Amino acid sequence: MTTETTPRSARKLPAVYRGRLMSLAHEVRYPAGTRLFSEGGRADHFWIIDSGTVALDMRVPGRQAAVIETLGAGELLGCSWLYRPYTWRFGARTTGPMCAHEFDAEAVRRMCEADPDMGRSIALWVGESMVCRLGAARTRLLDLYAPYGSGARG
Repeated sequence: MTTETTPRSARKLPAVYRGRLMSLAHEVRYPAGTRLFSEGGRADHFWIIDSGTVALDMRVPGRQAAVIETLGAGELLGCSWLYRPYTWRFGARTTGPMCAHEFDAEAVRRMCEADPDMGRSIALWVGESMVCRLGAARTRLLDLYAPYGSGARG
């Protein structure tokens, strides 16, 4: 797989690990409105989005689920697969047709255990995505429910 055909998100990994990771991928397509996973469910796959968009949502007691962030082409979808207890922290639904590279989480975890340097690179890559998601969740929930919002809108 060349750099031109490697998803943008995976390019953050060193080339040797990127190629090994992408060797485990298979392409999938989902129509609009497909629930890919729900908060609290078993995190056994993850995706790198090729095209289309996915809304990440979070249950809010007594209210409709809040959309936290919308992910698009080149982005990593799913972080909870790497960390115990391997359950989704958010939910995800396609907002339009989506094409992605899908990965079996257990196979990637085994690969990471067999090569600790690769495991460290993958953990840093996924961790960076998690930090972004948590920041987006905080800002979005403050915008929706705090009396003065997040203050991020200037």
